[in-house]
Amino acid sequence: MSKFIFALEPLLRVRRAEEESSQRIVADIQRERYALEDRIRRKQQAITIGKSEQQNCLSGVLDMSMLRSHAGSTLRLMRDAQRIVLELAGLHKRQEVARDKLLEDTRRRRVVELLRENRFRRWKWTQEKIERDVLDELAVNAAARKEKTR
Repeated sequence: MSKFIFALEPLLRVRRAEEESSQRIVADIQRERYALEDRIRRKQQAITIGKSEQQNCLSGVLDMSMLRSHAGSTLRLMRDAQRIVLELAGLHKRQEVARDKLLEDTRRRRVVELLRENRFRRWKWTQEKIERDVLDELAVNAAARKEKTR
């Protein structure tokens, strides 16, 4: 029996490599997104802690320099958090583009794989037909020999 050879195997390898590359890009963006979200959470926690400390400064004797320091710190944290949110918005757009590319690469790979599967089925059917034809020929020859010997 002959071996199945898919002529477009190099193309299939290229399509798989493209898809894997797109998967890595999406994963990298996802990691970057998690890191930005974590930074935003930490900024929000620091803002909450700062507000709590600022409220503690309001009891008893008022220390204006301390209040000013806390207010400035809180504003700086809020500005940093807003900057990170803007980065995150840009990252979401990049992630959307990367996911679209991954879907396209997956679709392109799958098209070649389906072609391979169809050609394999056709090849297998042909091989089985050849085998059946050979077996039929052997059976006919055996029957003919048996008739001759009678």
